[in-house]
Amino acid sequence: MDFSDAFSDGDYDDAAYAPFSPLSRIVNLAVGVIMVLGGISQFFPFGFQSLIIGIYVILFGAAVALLEFQVPPQVSRYASFLFSFAGRGAFYIFVGCILLDHHVLRIIAGSIVGIVGVGYIALEFIPSVEPPANMREADQGWGAEQV
Repeated sequence: MDFSDAFSDGDYDDAAYAPFSPLSRIVNLAVGVIMVLGGISQFFPFGFQSLIIGIYVILFGAAVALLEFQVPPQVSRYASFLFSFAGRGAFYIFVGCILLDHHVLRIIAGSIVGIVGVGYIALEFIPSVEPPANMREADQGWGAEQV
């Protein structure tokens, strides 16, 4: 695949970012799966705190994966930070830190999620890279005027 169009300067239209969008979708789906698996691993050894953390991480992972297919209006209104590179990156770093725990697989999962988060934050500061279409759809959330 040629990603040169996705990183070129100039007019921003959907056709120019079509190659970048599938890559972003695959990365977000992979992070969602890693979050769910990391959340399941939190259940072992069983404890009340690990149960609560595991449930939250599983819900976060499922939400991240499902956002690649459909964006409910409530999510774009109450979790609008997921629709920018910096917000999604900070969220991934947060969940990655939650996953970092005593077991090797949790450390690997948390590190992967955190590194992807750092990558998303870096993308926020590259002006020639615009968010994929599923992240731009929510821009009609807060304060957008309906004419």
